[in-house]
Amino acid sequence: MAIQNKQILDYLFLAEMYQDGYYPNHLVDQVKEILLGLCLQIEQQQPQNLASLYSLTHAATEKVNDLQEAFDAADSEIETVARDCIGMDFYFIAKAYDFADADVEELIAPRDW
Repeated sequence: MAIQNKQILDYLFLAEMYQDGYYPNHLVDQVKEILLGLCLQIEQQQPQNLASLYSLTHAATEKVNDLQEAFDAADSEIETVARDCIGMDFYFIAKAYDFADADVEELIAPRDW
Protein backbone atom coordinates (compact mmCIF):
# COMPACT_ATOMS: atom_id res chain seq x y z
CA MET A 1 0.00 0.00 0.00
CA ALA A 2 1.26 3.47 -0.88
CA ILE A 3 0.71 6.65 1.09
CA GLN A 4 -2.48 8.37 -0.02
CA ASN A 5 -2.40 11.64 1.97
CA LYS A 6 -1.54 14.44 -0.47
CA GLN A 7 -0.09 16.66 2.26
CA ILE A 8 2.38 13.91 3.13
CA LEU A 9 3.23 13.21 -0.50
CA ASP A 10 3.99 16.91 -1.12
CA TYR A 11 5.97 17.50 2.09
CA LEU A 12 9.76 17.79 2.22
CA PHE A 13 10.63 15.78 5.30
CA LEU A 14 13.68 16.70 7.37
CA ALA A 15 14.58 19.60 5.09
CA GLU A 16 16.82 21.31 7.66
CA MET A 17 18.78 18.13 8.23
CA TYR A 18 19.27 17.49 4.51
CA GLN A 19 20.53 21.07 4.08
CA ASP A 20 23.13 20.71 6.84
CA GLY A 21 26.23 18.70 5.97
CA TYR A 22 26.59 17.75 9.65
CA TYR A 23 23.90 15.11 9.14
CA PRO A 24 24.86 12.28 6.75
CA ASN A 25 22.18 11.98 4.08
CA HIS A 26 22.08 8.19 4.31
CA LEU A 27 21.14 8.45 7.99
CA VAL A 28 18.64 11.25 7.40
CA ASP A 29 17.14 8.96 4.74
CA GLN A 30 16.67 6.31 7.42
CA VAL A 31 14.85 8.77 9.69
CA LYS A 32 12.68 9.78 6.73
CA GLU A 33 11.83 6.13 6.07
CA ILE A 34 10.74 5.78 9.69
CA LEU A 35 8.48 8.82 9.31
CA LEU A 36 7.02 7.53 6.05
CA GLY A 37 6.48 4.14 7.68
CA LEU A 38 4.58 5.91 10.44
CA CYS A 39 2.38 7.55 7.81
CA LEU A 40 1.60 4.17 6.28
CA GLN A 41 0.73 2.75 9.69
CA ILE A 42 -1.60 5.66 10.38
CA GLU A 43 -3.34 5.15 7.05
CA GLN A 44 -3.64 1.40 7.58
CA GLN A 45 -4.65 1.42 11.24
CA GLN A 46 -6.61 4.68 11.24
CA PRO A 47 -6.18 5.55 14.92
CA GLN A 48 -9.38 6.97 16.36
CA ASN A 49 -7.90 8.93 19.26
CA LEU A 50 -4.71 10.52 20.49
CA ALA A 51 -3.79 7.54 22.65
CA SER A 52 -3.80 5.29 19.58
CA LEU A 53 -1.80 7.84 17.59
CA TYR A 54 0.74 8.21 20.40
CA SER A 55 1.21 4.45 20.47
CA LEU A 56 2.26 4.58 16.81
CA THR A 57 4.45 7.67 17.17
CA HIS A 58 6.18 6.24 20.23
CA ALA A 59 7.12 3.10 18.31
CA ALA A 60 8.51 5.26 15.49
CA THR A 61 10.42 7.39 18.01
CA GLU A 62 12.05 4.25 19.41
CA LYS A 63 13.24 3.42 15.89
CA VAL A 64 14.82 6.87 15.62
CA ASN A 65 16.43 6.27 19.02
CA ASP A 66 18.05 3.17 17.54
CA LEU A 67 19.87 5.31 14.96
CA GLN A 68 21.82 7.34 17.50
CA GLU A 69 24.86 5.07 17.44
CA ALA A 70 25.00 5.28 13.65
CA PHE A 71 24.91 9.09 13.85
CA ASP A 72 27.68 8.99 16.47
CA ALA A 73 29.79 6.69 14.30
CA ALA A 74 29.42 9.21 11.46
CA ASP A 75 30.67 12.05 13.69
CA SER A 76 27.16 13.44 13.93
CA GLU A 77 24.39 13.30 16.49
CA ILE A 78 20.70 13.89 16.92
CA GLU A 79 21.02 17.19 18.77
CA THR A 80 18.99 20.39 19.09
CA VAL A 81 18.51 21.19 15.39
CA ALA A 82 17.78 17.57 14.51
CA ARG A 83 15.51 17.11 17.54
CA ASP A 84 13.44 20.15 16.58
CA CYS A 85 13.33 19.15 12.92
CA ILE A 86 12.28 15.57 13.66
CA GLY A 87 9.79 16.65 16.33
CA MET A 88 8.14 19.14 14.01
CA ASP A 89 7.87 16.53 11.28
CA PHE A 90 6.11 14.21 13.73
CA TYR A 91 3.74 17.09 14.48
CA PHE A 92 3.23 17.77 10.76
CA ILE A 93 2.24 14.13 10.34
CA ALA A 94 -0.22 14.35 13.23
CA LYS A 95 -1.83 17.46 11.72
CA ALA A 96 -1.94 15.93 8.24
CA TYR A 97 -3.99 13.07 9.67
CA ASP A 98 -6.38 15.38 11.55
CA PHE A 99 -4.72 15.24 14.97
CA ALA A 100 -3.96 18.97 15.24
CA ASP A 101 -4.53 18.76 19.00
CA ALA A 102 -1.62 16.36 19.42
CA ASP A 103 1.13 17.49 21.77
CA VAL A 104 4.50 17.53 20.01
CA GLU A 105 6.35 16.48 23.15
CA GLU A 106 3.99 13.57 23.73
CA LEU A 107 4.32 12.47 20.10
CA ILE A 108 8.03 11.85 20.70
CA ALA A 109 7.92 11.18 24.45
CA PRO A 110 10.20 8.11 24.48
CA ARG A 111 13.00 9.97 22.66
CA ASP A 112 16.45 9.90 24.14
CA TRP A 113 17.90 12.49 21.80
